[in-house]
Amino acid sequence: MNRSKLLLCLIAGLLTAPTQAAPASPPVVLTGADLYTISHGVIQRGELLIRDGKIAAIGARVDAPADAQRIDVAGKRVYPGFINAVSTLGLNEYALIPAAQDFAETGENNANLHAEVAVNPESEQWPVVRAAGVLAALIVPQVRDGGLFAGQSALMQPQGWTGRQMTIADEVAMHLYWPSKPALRQRLDQVIEQARVYASAQRAGEVTMPDLRLQALGPVLERKQLLAIHASTASQIRDALAFAEKEQLRIVLVSDSGAQLAAKEIAARNVPVIFTGGAPTNVGEGYMDVYSAAGKLAAAGVRVVIANPGGNAKAGVRLLTSAATYAAYGLGDEAALRAITLTPAEVLGVADRLGSLDVGKSATLIVANGDALLPTHRVELAWIDGKPVDLKDNHHEKLYQKYQRKFRELAENR
Repeated sequence: MNRSKLLLCLIAGLLTAPTQAAPASPPVVLTGADLYTISHGVIQRGELLIRDGKIAAIGARVDAPADAQRIDVAGKRVYPGFINAVSTLGLNEYALIPAAQDFAETGENNANLHAEVAVNPESEQWPVVRAAGVLAALIVPQVRDGGLFAGQSALMQPQGWTGRQMTIADEVAMHLYWPSKPALRQRLDQVIEQARVYASAQRAGEVTMPDLRLQALGPVLERKQLLAIHASTASQIRDALAFAEKEQLRIVLVSDSGAQLAAKEIAARNVPVIFTGGAPTNVGEGYMDVYSAAGKLAAAGVRVVIANPGGNAKAGVRLLTSAATYAAYGLGDEAALRAITLTPAEVLGVADRLGSLDVGKSATLIVANGDALLPTHRVELAWIDGKPVDLKDNHHEKLYQKYQRKFRELAENR
């Protein structure tokens, strides 16, 4: 048998060999911390039991098995893992290397594309982000010039060997980037009409040549899949709202400070907004208006999700900084914290698993040595699905330790 055949046989054996289940982690009890449940307030100096990857009990005191590992976290805070609802983590790494930029495809309709397929699990960004407490991120495909439908996003955790292992939920939302040119706007209507005709023909068994792009729009037209519309200006948003009402679609808006100018219309249609911040986009708008926009949207009755659309290692830290800034400029601490935990979980359809500290939900949570939204405090412990996370094995921490050692040694050798 030659080497190539031997290699193929070995690979086949690995693929077909029965896998042995990983040993179950022992139960863990976190005791003495303030538990920020998000869903039902703060439990002062409480206890939380992690068992079989889930939150098994929470309260002032919990009944724990005799073999449970007790971790004293007195004086600290426990939060559900933070969720970044718009990100390109794993899709782009190094700006100067084209092969590392896999966040967008050419063409106007790429509805059949799935973000998790393109994600790089080996990206150096994932460990940095999880060290900031971001334990879930919606990976969103982008468009190039003339693009409309970018594809489908996936909610992913920042730990795992493969994209499949990292995926919490796929096909979370279809992403449409609202056209700014009249010709593209007309083309959008044509694509939707083509998708409806295709769906009708498919139901009748009349499709002879499958079109995966039109087929992928079927769940959106049937309201089975969320449509995320990326729009910035108030006129774009109003046009998008009218479009969604006409087509009877289930939508969420991904927008920046321009959304505050259409806050009443957004609230009237009960459409949530994933707020991405950014620089001022409207004439006469100042930087303070960007910071206060999230609070104004919430005050108008809009459900607000805070997100940082970056795909680099700063995205996790900036998510927390953004939440703290919006809190200070009118959103408030409680609403800001909810906007990166339970509200995104609700909007993205995973509130039964993530977003709050409740019995039965995934034990995906963090322990911080103070207010996690403030840069003076750090995330010290974390679990994803009940498994402890290594927060030290990341590029930023390694650089920090390296240069701490450098200047210490230079000082000693003077």
